[in-house]
Amino acid sequence: MENNKVWFITGASKGLGLELAKKLLEEGFKVAATSRNEESLIKVLGNTSDNFLPLEMDLVDEKSVKNAIDKTVSHFKTIDVLVNNAGYGLLGALEELTDEESRKNYEVNVFGLLNVIRNTMPYMRANRSGHIFNISSVGGYVGNFPGWGIYCSTKFAVAGLTESLSAEVKEFGINVTLVYPGYFRTDFLKDSSLLLPENPITEYKAVRESESAHKDNINENQPGDPEKLAEALIKVSQDQNPPLHLFLGEDAFNMANQKIVSVQGELGKWKEVSVSTGF
Repeated sequence: MENNKVWFITGASKGLGLELAKKLLEEGFKVAATSRNEESLIKVLGNTSDNFLPLEMDLVDEKSVKNAIDKTVSHFKTIDVLVNNAGYGLLGALEELTDEESRKNYEVNVFGLLNVIRNTMPYMRANRSGHIFNISSVGGYVGNFPGWGIYCSTKFAVAGLTESLSAEVKEFGINVTLVYPGYFRTDFLKDSSLLLPENPITEYKAVRESESAHKDNINENQPGDPEKLAEALIKVSQDQNPPLHLFLGEDAFNMANQKIVSVQGELGKWKEVSVSTGF
């Protein structure tokens, strides 16, 4: 196993990021882990060492991002694998979420991710190697969930920019993998990671039902094991031809297939209209 690589993980104080950091450190990899609070990282992963560097970083502040990446390169000399994992959920109907609530979700989930890519790429380009994992969601491929429109749209954005990124950096020998997790048993559905609208509209019954289901039933009963997700990412990172699209979780796998079948059905049904628009 190639365990001499340096991993840079955002949002590593809890959830999938924490499980991945733990697994990597157990296996002897070098890990730079970020969070909005450095103490939270030290509490769960330990102090700075030859193999571990905890970093306080504000995703939406590009100077903070650049500083964290510079510290990582100073400490470990390079960055081999980047995992853009940080983000948060937002559950509310499109009408009831304010402009500010929606934009904040984009600031973290999309523009924060871009800040990290923009400041990491110079090192990977210079090395002519590297692997970037952008953590989207099955909600970045399938969006027909009441109340998840803004969150899903941020993850669709991550999917789109990741496909383009893969094409852009291929000539530098850099691999890119877009990860679509399904439901994994982390704290993603708890109040600290899933925000609700400040001004809910009671008429949206389907949205309120979704809110109740996720908070009261799905939370802590998710079928996915985050430790196995971490193992999957490590395995993919060591493959000579890693996938661009990686669905993790049987639920994500099935939902993706259902959408593919649905789209194929509509393509066939409406082919005559689709191809009738040329000169």
